[in-house]
Amino acid sequence: MSRLFGWLTNAFPVWVVGFCGVALVEPDWFTWFSGPWIVWGLAVIMLGMGVTLTVNDFKAVTKMPKPVIVGVVAQYTIMPLLGWGIGWALGLPTEYAVGLILVACCPGGTASNVVAFIAKADVCLSVVMTAISTLAAVVMTPLLTTTLVGTRVPVDAWGLFQSTLQVVIIPVVAGVVLNRVFPQAVKTMLPVAPLVSVLAIAMICASIIGQRADEVKDSVGPLMLGVALLHVGGFTLGYGLTRLMKLPIRSARTVAIEVGMQNSGLGVVLANKHFANPATGIALAAVPCAISAVMHSVIGSVCAGYWRWKDGRSETVE
Repeated sequence: MSRLFGWLTNAFPVWVVGFCGVALVEPDWFTWFSGPWIVWGLAVIMLGMGVTLTVNDFKAVTKMPKPVIVGVVAQYTIMPLLGWGIGWALGLPTEYAVGLILVACCPGGTASNVVAFIAKADVCLSVVMTAISTLAAVVMTPLLTTTLVGTRVPVDAWGLFQSTLQVVIIPVVAGVVLNRVFPQAVKTMLPVAPLVSVLAIAMICASIIGQRADEVKDSVGPLMLGVALLHVGGFTLGYGLTRLMKLPIRSARTVAIEVGMQNSGLGVVLANKHFANPATGIALAAVPCAISAVMHSVIGSVCAGYWRWKDGRSETVE
């Protein structure tokens, strides 16, 4: 049974792409999953990540400080600057440019740990980097978003801070506590937790795509290009920077995955709460965030498949 759950979890790009594809045709199948459902969905995702962590995972930072530092710094410099630059270069409408910047300022995505496993990268490093960037997000995401977006629209920095604290830090800490206090119960649910998180991500993305199906279809060209450039740039520059720092290939793959994959679900929640149009209640800034979840999943799975194939070929030659 655990093998089946693992297989279904590893197919997360299929879930996300499939759900979002259906949402474009049959929006009503997913639009009910909105408002508080999205917030709770993200909380479940973060709780699912939290139960996979222990205090020892955080202690591991002291054993691998260089790749963690390189990765987290890259996360909060490369991606925000790429998001701002791409939005400006493509001349995206304000709402979409804001959404692109917002998702670029979010921490590493929870799905990155699955991709790191598939890619035969350093899973422990991936978990630690995700945890550290997530904890840092409570300050960095509001700060960077305010700095880069503040010139376009008013930003409620304190509101962003509170939202990030509520939907990121509290669930993650709760997961770590559960893992420590009830280890046997957590061990029983661990095979299922990643799959639940993947399905929650797929539902969040499909809901946002479904609510804005017409807007997505109308802007599919420049918006898809912008999101694709953001994540391809993140993967490429994350890998290149790590190799320039003379870190091992496994560390470079891990950093590339962590930098290139954002917590798009958090971006969706923040966009809905802080960047919705007061008149209509619609947050177009959430559209790039939802597309981002699909895009980075596809790019991550392609990279993981290539790296696995490359490693298998090397082993065969040897």
